[in-house]
Amino acid sequence: MKAICWHGKEDVRIETVPDPKINSQTDAIVKITSTCICGSDLHLYDGMMPTMEAGDILGHEPMGEVVEVGRDVHNLKIGDRVVVPFTISCGQCFFCKKGLFSLCDTSNPNKEVARKVMGQSPAGLFGYSHMLGGFPGGQAEYLRVPFADVGPKVIPDGIPDEKVVFLSDIFPTGYMAAENADIGSGDTVAVWGCGPVGQFAIQSAWMLGAGRVIGIDREPERLALAAEKSKAEVINFEKDPVYDKLMEMTDGRGPDRCIDAVGCEAHAGHAVSAVIDKVKETVLPMSNDRPHVLRETIICCRKGGTVSIPGVYIGFPDKIPFGAAMNKGLTFKMGQTHVQRYTEPLLRKIEAGEIDPSFIITHRLTLEEGPAAYRTFRDKKDGCIKVVLKP
Repeated sequence: MKAICWHGKEDVRIETVPDPKINSQTDAIVKITSTCICGSDLHLYDGMMPTMEAGDILGHEPMGEVVEVGRDVHNLKIGDRVVVPFTISCGQCFFCKKGLFSLCDTSNPNKEVARKVMGQSPAGLFGYSHMLGGFPGGQAEYLRVPFADVGPKVIPDGIPDEKVVFLSDIFPTGYMAAENADIGSGDTVAVWGCGPVGQFAIQSAWMLGAGRVIGIDREPERLALAAEKSKAEVINFEKDPVYDKLMEMTDGRGPDRCIDAVGCEAHAGHAVSAVIDKVKETVLPMSNDRPHVLRETIICCRKGGTVSIPGVYIGFPDKIPFGAAMNKGLTFKMGQTHVQRYTEPLLRKIEAGEIDPSFIITHRLTLEEGPAAYRTFRDKKDGCIKVVLKP
């Protein structure tokens, strides 16, 4: 089959690789009909994630048709259309039974590698390093899905891929980010990053009762989408100092809830801390995140507010104003998304017409065009906000 494979920093290729096979009787094989490039994939493209190996198949936002199932799979049958969550979860461990699917104790076969870095291992993830399982990803013609009774969500006939494929990751991620922010009725919510996750966080904040939502970015296309489609007030951080603007907009109090939808590769113009971060990243590759947005959320959030972090962090970010966070009494909530918790309720919202997630798509391409699309997406060229690939 054809697949997009990682070969190093800024080096991804379309290659012919062996078709996946059933390894366990709880597996299913899915023929991919739609798959996406995620902002998190760019951390791999930029060489930020350790334990990647040449030839690793990328991608964790797929959907498609079930073509084979192991004998112990009972919730799926051949021919089902399914969305596949990026989190691989057993459904039976302590964490899965609590609905904390991204913390599954069972699914990562390389948990000892993760334990040495994190203290404990999170769940295995598709296409996201050997520390997190070494599972082949979904930017391919076929995908092996472990624990197939637990992850894939069957999609009813009549709903096109483009409306539901984002149930694999970014719609649940944006929704969980808003939920983690503990939004109360009428709250002012500030969202850093108006990319795909940020857009869904904005829309989810409205669903959860926000009174005002403010989107922060510098890309004109993203700011326009946040304002026109997601109905947010917007700040261009290259034109207005974010702290000063937010204080002006909130009568000096700050936003009630702040969401960091950017993560470890934040851009911060010419801020001194951002320059230091960039130098350290160059000198010590893969060992330092660029946490400018996290720092800014702490400084901007109102006293007693909440900072929600769906943006991916990988290493050991420093110069975090933790004294400000403690003295302001901030609450932090974060984590990889418990996708399986959200697929059913968010599918109902799509079916009810409350949201059409396809609004985020700007580029529809073939799998073979995927490697070039990585650079276009990373460099924010050609108005690129979200890429969907059709194998």
